[in-house]
Parts: sequence; structure tokens; C-alpha cells
Amino acid sequence: MIVPVTGVFAAVLGILLLVLSAHVVRFRIKYSKGMGVTDNPDFEAAVRAHGNLVEYAPLCLIMLGIAELNGVASGLVYWTGMTLVVGRLLHAWGMINGHGGEHKARAIGIVLTWLAILAAAILLLWNVWQVYG
Repeated sequence: MIVPVTGVFAAVLGILLLVLSAHVVRFRIKYSKGMGVTDNPDFEAAVRAHGNLVEYAPLCLIMLGIAELNGVASGLVYWTGMTLVVGRLLHAWGMINGHGGEHKARAIGIVLTWLAILAAAILLLWNVWQVYG
């Protein structure tokens, strides 16, 4: 069985990861810093925007893929995935444009990410309960 809905979101988040990676590499080249960061807040924000995507996206994508494989309605998987992608885009944009400080997009992005993870968890638990409960 294939997971086309989750596959599209994984591809989009993979592209976002490459964009954020390139942003970090530019700072690493500029400051000749192979590891860690300097005291430049924009450099640190770039590293954290990248790291935060790596920390949150994989778990949610795995949960979405399992939900899709288990037969959860594609529409529910789609809207949960859209919430994740929009959340990750807003978070990265807010982190970079807010220079690591407070930014409305960053806050909305993390809330959307958390909602997507919660929704994916609920979809999985509901699906298991429907089948085995």
C-alpha cells in the first residue's frame, strides 16, 4: 500500500529542510564556523529554525503515514498534514525574521505544529479504538 498524502507532505517538508539547511550553511561559510554558532542572533536563529524542523516534523510524518496506512480518511490526514506544513513554514519564517526573538508567526507556527501532532495522535488512537475497541 502507498501513502500518497503523507508522501506529498514529506516532500514539501524535505524541500523546506533543504532551504533551511542552505540558510545555515551560508552563515557557517560566512563565519568559518563548522560547528556551533557565533554570537550573531541571526546565525543562532537559522540553526534553531533548522533544528526545530528536524525535531518536530519526523514524528508527525511517521504518525500521518501510519494513520494513512491504517485507513484513516485521506481528508483527515490531509488537513493534519496541511496544519503541520503551515505550522513549520510559519515557525521558520518567524524565527528567521524575528532574529530568534518573539514573533507572531513563530508562536502561531509552534501552536499549529503541536495541534498537528495532537490531531495525528488522536487519529491514530481513534483508528485503533474503532478497529479493536
